[in-house]
Amino acid sequence: MIYFDNSATTAMSPEALRTYTDVATRIMGNPSSLHNLGTTATRLLEASRRQIAELLSIEPHELFFTSGGTEGDNWVLKGVAFEKRPYGKHIIVSAIEHPAVKNTVAWLMSQGFDVDFAPVDADGFVKVADLAELIREDTILVSVMAVNNEIGSIQPIAEISALLADKPTISFHIDAVQGLGKIPVQDFLTERVDFASFSAHKFHGPRGVGFVYIKSGKRLTPLLHGGGQENNKRSTTENVAGIAAAARALRSTLTDFTAKADHVRAMKQIIFDELVKNDRIVLFSQMDKFAPNILTFGIRGVRGEVVVHAFEQYEIYISTTSACSSKKNAAASTLMAMNVDGKIATSAVRISLDATNTMAEIEQFLTIFKQIYQALEKVSH
Repeated sequence: MIYFDNSATTAMSPEALRTYTDVATRIMGNPSSLHNLGTTATRLLEASRRQIAELLSIEPHELFFTSGGTEGDNWVLKGVAFEKRPYGKHIIVSAIEHPAVKNTVAWLMSQGFDVDFAPVDADGFVKVADLAELIREDTILVSVMAVNNEIGSIQPIAEISALLADKPTISFHIDAVQGLGKIPVQDFLTERVDFASFSAHKFHGPRGVGFVYIKSGKRLTPLLHGGGQENNKRSTTENVAGIAAAARALRSTLTDFTAKADHVRAMKQIIFDELVKNDRIVLFSQMDKFAPNILTFGIRGVRGEVVVHAFEQYEIYISTTSACSSKKNAAASTLMAMNVDGKIATSAVRISLDATNTMAEIEQFLTIFKQIYQALEKVSH
């Protein structure tokens, strides 16, 4: 089995799985309890918080645990919107955001907020000059993803940070779910970023665990109300075992980061160089300014799901762009925002690599690709 769908989810690392099992088995206390079992759980919870914060070069009190990227995006967008509603109702997001952002701002629009979508160029990068033109006196929030989940384009976060440097009343949120563990943290978690969302299952942690960065001094209306956990910002009993496993997974992921990224990039380059030789291949991802792990392409005249199932017959697992929308058989929203022709956009498939993948798997993939490519020539139109 060859797994090339790591942007959808990664396998839990052995270290993270051992941590989860050990904590779930031995530490049963609720961190909110006053007895010794609760105190033990609290100590582990806070140790995990400190470890993740150190890896992100932020302060522990700026880190709040969630159930994942979708909750994090919802919390920040809704939390900022309602916290700052007395000062303005205008929000800007990019045209290529994940559904967790797009659907959240759609709901906010129904609540009376104004939303503008910053356009992207033909390669899938936010046009910073166009974003600047959208800013109004009542703009309260800008939200842009660090790395696009469908094609891997690394967004110009540093440029947008510079644009917003003299606009302190505008909150700046980053959906960093696809960025953490793929590109250097400092490339997206700039000094100007006020909020950022993360999800553990994208870097070999457990599903159902994530965290949000809230810069010191920034206010956010809670999404969940209840027992007052997470400093009264996110009420619900913390998933201590999952959080400890996430901290362990992140430490493993960021250890020898450069060497791992170079390995992933080298594998992507080999596939890229082979794909570009074929005249019916359309490449939606490139090498420069794109994440090292994502390579999205299409075979002209063949729908993406046909290609996915063709590879599945050989136990090679890829996807049709975003996992959150792959079963809808719709063209990738990112490609549509790039003004890619609809028929070509529906051909898109995504390979998403990981440092655990091997050159032997790349060789096997390319061998099978050649067979599938030739076979699908008969059905393409």
